[in-house]
Amino acid sequence: MAYDLEEQEQLATLKAWWSKYGDLVTWTVIIALAAYAGWNGWNYYQRNQSTQASQLHEELLKAVTAKDNLKVQRAAGDMEAKFAGTAYAQMGALSAAKSAFDANDLPTAKSQLQWVVTNGINDEYKALAKIRMAGILLDEKAYDEGLTILSGDFPSQFASLVADRKGDILVAQSKIVEARAAYQLALDKTDEKNPGRQLIQLKLDAIGGAAKAAA
Repeated sequence: MAYDLEEQEQLATLKAWWSKYGDLVTWTVIIALAAYAGWNGWNYYQRNQSTQASQLHEELLKAVTAKDNLKVQRAAGDMEAKFAGTAYAQMGALSAAKSAFDANDLPTAKSQLQWVVTNGINDEYKALAKIRMAGILLDEKAYDEGLTILSGDFPSQFASLVADRKGDILVAQSKIVEARAAYQLALDKTDEKNPGRQLIQLKLDAIGGAAKAAA
């Protein structure tokens, strides 16, 4: 096909531009397409991971209902190994810890709780694991260790639970003044409509009630 002079000049300009910038444009397009494909692939991977983890978590809950601790621990271990980045793995570990505790297998219960503390991606699940761990340490009379695990930062909504558990440990250590302060803090941080207030109040009353203010 014949081109007129103006078209030939435009083609020449285009060829010169492409010769100078063509590689850059090509690689930019390739990178953009690769990034888009990678993003879609990652989203698919995440959805696939979540789906598989959800199915495994359902199996774990069925095992919990059946009180089959061995199956519970096996399912939790599979989730922790394969789907550690999902919330299901954290929920599974907490359920597995409760199952082990009910089966009087305290080492396994502590191991599951420690997994959440170390590997959890959610501060709320980590907080629950620490509070439950402190409860086991209380049963084991490892009081100082229990107080240590409760000494870090916690989400504000767990302030009452943390203070209450500290009070339990302090009572076990016969540190009554400190225990009163802990239980009082737990009461102050608990909503008036929360039925848990009654138990906290009973524990506080059992050790003499709130400390009297200095005259």
